[in-house]
Amino acid sequence: MVTFFLLIIYLAFISLGLPDSLLGVAWPAMQPEIGAAFESAGLLSMVVTGGTIVSSLVSGSLIERFGTGIVTFVSCLLTASALLGFSFAPSLFWLILLAIPLGLGAGAVDSGLNNYVANHYKAHHMSWLHCFWGVGATLGPIIMSYSMGTNDAWRDGYYTVSMLQFVLVFILLLTLPLWRIVAGKHQPQGMEELHTRNESTSGDEAAARKQGNPLQIKGVKFTLMAFLFYCGAEMTVGLWGASFLVGTRDLPLETAAVWVSMYYGGITVGRFITGFVTLKFNNLTLIRAGQMTAIAGAILLLLPLHPYLSLIGLVVIGLGLAPIFPCLLHETPARFGRAHSSRIMGYQMAVAYTGTTILPPLFGIVAAQISIGLFPVVILLFAVMMLLSSEKVNRILYKNGKSAV
Repeated sequence: MVTFFLLIIYLAFISLGLPDSLLGVAWPAMQPEIGAAFESAGLLSMVVTGGTIVSSLVSGSLIERFGTGIVTFVSCLLTASALLGFSFAPSLFWLILLAIPLGLGAGAVDSGLNNYVANHYKAHHMSWLHCFWGVGATLGPIIMSYSMGTNDAWRDGYYTVSMLQFVLVFILLLTLPLWRIVAGKHQPQGMEELHTRNESTSGDEAAARKQGNPLQIKGVKFTLMAFLFYCGAEMTVGLWGASFLVGTRDLPLETAAVWVSMYYGGITVGRFITGFVTLKFNNLTLIRAGQMTAIAGAILLLLPLHPYLSLIGLVVIGLGLAPIFPCLLHETPARFGRAHSSRIMGYQMAVAYTGTTILPPLFGIVAAQISIGLFPVVILLFAVMMLLSSEKVNRILYKNGKSAV
């Protein structure tokens, strides 16, 4: 039952990744048909992200009240309905309205499933969970490209993805009773360690529990900073990496595009490999190793070396970033206690989406005013700030007897 249920969770994360990359592929065909301005795609993206941030912030309270199963089911129903609406939307106004439930559904699913896996499955499942998000994000453009290639119908692409989402909604409806059953029966190896690490709760944590405010727990705010700079680094590389390679390394656009794709491939493959590595090394070790690897990749970009070493630097950054996000998420209940893990997980996802939304465009403004050559400096800065924030959390937890050095 546990294995079967885990497959359902993986499917849910594939479905979470499916819509994320549709808009960028479909927009060249959507924009003239609905008569929208070219930059309106950015507005739609911001509305989706805004909804995701809001639902991430409230997901902890919703999960505590209704349970992960119900929240996941309703959220997937929201995203499936919104995507179906996209396939019939006659104008930008309707697309903006539909972007609201699309974002709300995505944020709640993301936070809820991350928290469920962190509490009930071992670390390698968290890495593979985010690897499956990459599978969905890869399949989305393939489905849309096929639809547009056969009859130039972007609406068919959205319709197909919505039908896939509705299939998942039906599966989730049938398996609703399993969520509590599996949660009650499945206590993987490592839960004993989690329990031991949470026995020594500090006075601040006890006060935070009484107040119901997990932000008062020591280390939480620095953890949120680590998520902010992680997502800032990941998305800034993805958005501006090709521009840097073309503008400062004089590489052809086609070559730059291929290597940015390989950067994302490094993240996806790295997370798949991380799932096996977690069987030998703990999350703390993998987070540190990933951060140092990402810093090394940023240094390769920064140094005035052969252009192809810059390409290798991109892949090294991707491999370094791979274990950080899932391992940080999986550490949440162990670091801060299971009582508040659902709310803290929601805060982490909200800050992560905030970093994704704000930091890459902010760098774009700086690059336009100064130079795209600042790209490796900014990536190195983000990676170092992420490392310092994470290590600050480790020192706080070590003083409280809840973490190794």
